[in-house]
Amino acid sequence: MRWRFSTLEFILALLVVAGSGVAYAWVVYGDGALIGATYAVFICMPVLAFERRIIFRRLYRKIHSLPTPGFLLSSVAVYFTIENFGFAAAGMALKLTGVLQQDWSDALVPSFNALIYALVVSGPIIFLLRVRELLGRDVFLSLLTGHYRKPIQEERVFLFVDLVGSTSFAERFGDLKTQEFLGKLFATMADPVLRYRGTIDDYVGDSAIISWPFARAVADAACIRCIFDILDEVEADAARWKKDYGEVPRLRAAIHGGTIVAAEIGVDKHKITYFGDTVNTTSRLEGLCRSLDRQVLISADLLRRIRLPEFIREEDLGEHEIKGRGQRLGVLALHRGRLTGHGSRRDGQVFDAPQRPLRA
Repeated sequence: MRWRFSTLEFILALLVVAGSGVAYAWVVYGDGALIGATYAVFICMPVLAFERRIIFRRLYRKIHSLPTPGFLLSSVAVYFTIENFGFAAAGMALKLTGVLQQDWSDALVPSFNALIYALVVSGPIIFLLRVRELLGRDVFLSLLTGHYRKPIQEERVFLFVDLVGSTSFAERFGDLKTQEFLGKLFATMADPVLRYRGTIDDYVGDSAIISWPFARAVADAACIRCIFDILDEVEADAARWKKDYGEVPRLRAAIHGGTIVAAEIGVDKHKITYFGDTVNTTSRLEGLCRSLDRQVLISADLLRRIRLPEFIREEDLGEHEIKGRGQRLGVLALHRGRLTGHGSRRDGQVFDAPQRPLRA
């Protein structure tokens, strides 16, 4: 189970929820701040945990796959059910500790007004979290603060991930099935990207563009760990991919970093976009995956500034011409596990890259 609240988000949500309980108790009863805060936390926090897919993840996926009317009705039913159980748990805790003097029935069964108030409190928080998830944490905060209102030069690392064979898949199964296939693949990427504090900046056809501020990307090789976690998650669910779609997604990926210009653009619809040679080079590097017959490539410039995880081995592929770039780029392939024979050298050891055919 993966934690989908940052520490700051959790603390802020907890304070807002507890404060709303205190306010409700003062307005309705004139006192009982501790009781109001306890009820609010027990009622609202499980709802937020459900929305962040911390609890009941299968149920969450199920109701989100329903048509809109079914989704709305199911969501309300789930919220009320969670709130009722939360209210009962809070009442039991308060009664057993002697804080609450009411009858057991009053302590365990919420009034309709209390449930509605809980929805009113948790609703805006859920909305903000969903908008944040839609835009990405960094983009959401940047748009709120206007950080990129004026173009800014900064260092970022980009990870381009491309699905192999999407055209042939579409020819066999049609566009609708292909879109469903891509949707599930992109959803699979979301957890590793969130885990390593990256941002999915855009989806372009069958490709995803992920980025990090430079320091965050190279810290503990987060950008490298992210792509290999994505590959692991796809492989771990191979049986279901085969059952639902007849094949397991095959991916190619490229990682490169450097200086870019970031700016907020748009009038009716705003977004943060990145300009510069770094973005173009990453795209060209991803294109080399096919000609070099490798799954994950990284530029030598970036790898020099990263300490490789011990389970990853590099393979030096030499320097290559990159279209639109005035100088050749050093390119290396990354592989999981210890390699033997000829190939790359690191710390005096020699590794050999496995030949893994990738077909478009």
